[in-house]
Amino acid sequence: MRRAKVVLLAVMTIPLAGCLLSGKPKTVAAAPAPPKPAAPTPPPEPLSIPQTNVYLPPPQPPVDPDALVPARQVELATPAQPKPAAATPRNHANTPPSTKTPDPPQVAEPEQPARPPIQEILPADVQKQLRDSAHDHQMKTRALLAGAKPHTNNQRRAVAEIEQFLKQSEQAENNGDMRLADQLSERAYILAKELQGGK
Repeated sequence: MRRAKVVLLAVMTIPLAGCLLSGKPKTVAAAPAPPKPAAPTPPPEPLSIPQTNVYLPPPQPPVDPDALVPARQVELATPAQPKPAAATPRNHANTPPSTKTPDPPQVAEPEQPARPPIQEILPADVQKQLRDSAHDHQMKTRALLAGAKPHTNNQRRAVAEIEQFLKQSEQAENNGDMRLADQLSERAYILAKELQGGK
């Protein structure tokens, strides 16, 4: 029995000796808890909603071809004055009241005064120079036309064109556009010289 006690004591002391020799008792770190699963995120809302319900208007009855009037006939029929109809008895019980409203009165737009044309502003000495040049060309052109005797149709047309240029030059001078007046009178003079040289 003594032997059994020794064996029992030895068996008990070996584990205790291991604890004493190792120093501080080691604590076993607990394993971290598994992360909790996150709440599932709802899917994003669609940008547009599919249109699954379709509502169509009721089908229309076919159009009677006799009711269609060509546009040309309507335009011609509109200005015509209606003929006075003979008085015919009407059944007022079945006819709906007229819903035609009178046309609004026509309002005439006020006339705007004529605006003067846009012109170049020239110094007084330049205007005088252009006026003198225009008058000189007009005088020389009239002298050439006085001596010209047009014989052909082309020459008569040239004379009419020269006279037209002279009239336009005078109109431009009356409107105060001396540059245009000088240019037109110069054209008339060049044509008159060509007409004189083509005799």
